[in-house]
This record gives sequence, C-alpha cells and structure tokens, in this order.
Amino acid sequence: MRKLFIGLILLLGLLFILNHFTQFDVIIDVLQRSDWRFIGLALLFIAAWLLCTAATYQAVFAALGVERPVAPLVPLAAAANFVNVVAPSMGMSGMAVIISDARRRRLPSAHATVAGALFVLFEYAGFALYLVLGLIVLFRRDDITGPELAASGVLAVMTTILLVILYLGMRAPNALGRFLRWIARATNKLSSPFTKRKAVSEDRAEQFAHDIAEGLRSARQPRKLLKPLFYALLSKGMLLCVLTAVFLAFQVPLSIGTLIAGFAIAYLFLIVSPTPAGVGVVEGVLTLTLSSMFVPLEQAAVITLSYRVLTFWLPLLFGFLSFQFLQIRPSFPSSS
Repeated sequence: MRKLFIGLILLLGLLFILNHFTQFDVIIDVLQRSDWRFIGLALLFIAAWLLCTAATYQAVFAALGVERPVAPLVPLAAAANFVNVVAPSMGMSGMAVIISDARRRRLPSAHATVAGALFVLFEYAGFALYLVLGLIVLFRRDDITGPELAASGVLAVMTTILLVILYLGMRAPNALGRFLRWIARATNKLSSPFTKRKAVSEDRAEQFAHDIAEGLRSARQPRKLLKPLFYALLSKGMLLCVLTAVFLAFQVPLSIGTLIAGFAIAYLFLIVSPTPAGVGVVEGVLTLTLSSMFVPLEQAAVITLSYRVLTFWLPLLFGFLSFQFLQIRPSFPSSS
C-alpha cells in the first residue's frame, strides 16, 4: 500500500509538471474536439481484454487438466489484478487469490499455484513480440534510451527465472526447491539494509516449489500451452486497440510505429516499475515517449491520461468490486 501511495504522489507530481509546461487552453481544445464514440469503442476493447485475460486463465487450467468455464474467471482475474496492485508482493498476491478461489471450489491448490505462475509467464511471453517491435521502431527513429533498454533487460531476467522455475518443476523438483530457497535467501540479504524483516519466507519458497512440481505433472504436452499463449497475444492486441481508439477519439494523427512503440514502452514500465502497475511512472514515460515521436505535448498528456483511466483505473475499480463480490480472503505471502 505504501508503494501505491508513492505512485500516487508521483502521478500528482507529473500532473503539476504538465500543468506548468503545457498550455491548459490547448488541452481544453483537444478535449472539446474529441469524438467520444471512439471512447465507447475503447470500452468495448477493454471488455474484450478482460475476456481474453480470463480465457488465458481458462486455457492454462485446461492445460493442467482442470476444466473451468470462462465466465466466472472474468471477475476472478479482475480481483487478482486488484490485489496485485493494492498489496504487491512480488506478484504473489494475485496468485493467492487464484489459490484461495481454488480451495473454495475444492480444486487442487497445486494446480492453482502453477496456473498463476504460467499466467504470468504467458503475459510476459505474449508481450515480448510487441516489445521487440516497439524497440525496433524506437531504434529506427533513434529514440531508444538507456532506461528502456535496462527495463527490457530486467523483464528478460524475470522471464528467464520463470522459465527456469517451470523447467525445474517438470524435471527436477528437488533442485527447484533449492533454487527457490537460494532466491529467497539472496532476496532477504539484499533487502536487509532497507527492511528489518525477511522479504521472502524460505519455507514458503520451498513449499511453492513442491506445489509447482505437483501441478506440472499434468502439463507435459507443450502443444497444450499454445492456446494460452494465443490468448495472451490477443489480450495485448486489445490494449493496443484501446490506445488506437484514444488517438482517434482526440483526433491526433497516428502511425503504426507510434502506436506500437508507445504501447510497448507503457506496458514495459507497467511491469518493470517500483510502483504498483507503474502508477506515476507509466504516465510520465508514455507522455515523454509520444512527445519524442512528434505528438504535441498537450495531446500526448491527454492521450496518456485517458489511456491509463481506461486500462488501469477502470479495471482496478472492477477488480475491487469483483473482490468484494467474490468474498475472497486470500492469505497473503508471509514476510517472515
């Protein structure tokens, strides 16, 4: 929650800076000339994105031998996203929601654990194509910078760690337990100068390894994993369509390169950010990225803030309502 508060402070700071360096009357003019029918279209794309997210979960569960209807997974996926934002714990909080729901439905918790890990992996893999295309666009326009390359490197490391975890879970469960315990020990050692308690429980890390190995026993056919990868790619395409609709709503000239690069950088810093879901960071980075690609600063600011309202704040509200409706009370990962 403290990180979310810091993100909100950053967002307020960004709004103050934009107010100082942009002409407010130009922003008002952009809003007045907008075509709100495209905002309605963007809302339809958001609904499609939520459906694709739920379909990704459904396909992952199916690959693990657990058949679940897609409709109940829509609010569940939204609730998991909400918990990941308000109680960030290295991506584990949202997984706790999935596990809690599985236990409530008397489904194997080990499968839910693996489903959560695979979902994150497919989210990264599905985004990888858009990131590569975005970086190519920035490189060709000579707009690529060190922070973007560094963030891409961090994402690559995170994806590699997930792949190693899943591979060891399939091939060498005992080695996975040792590997996760080592990661937990290293994380606690690095965080000890900043916190007075352990950031990650080593015992829980080893239990996580056991659950991963147990759940992966039924997912040894790689072709079963193509379907969730397809839905992950499609879900990112829906978000790209949202950004396109926002450009059209405010009658801002656009190109495919600008759209792909802007989306790729925004989503990259949503993942690799010190604040939950990139609050305060994505807004600044996307505004600067669009501005560097010859979108006037006032229009870039309006597009960025509108895009974030549609893709972050509205889903967060839906996630909150879903969390309350489902009455899930996950046990969050312990810090000790």
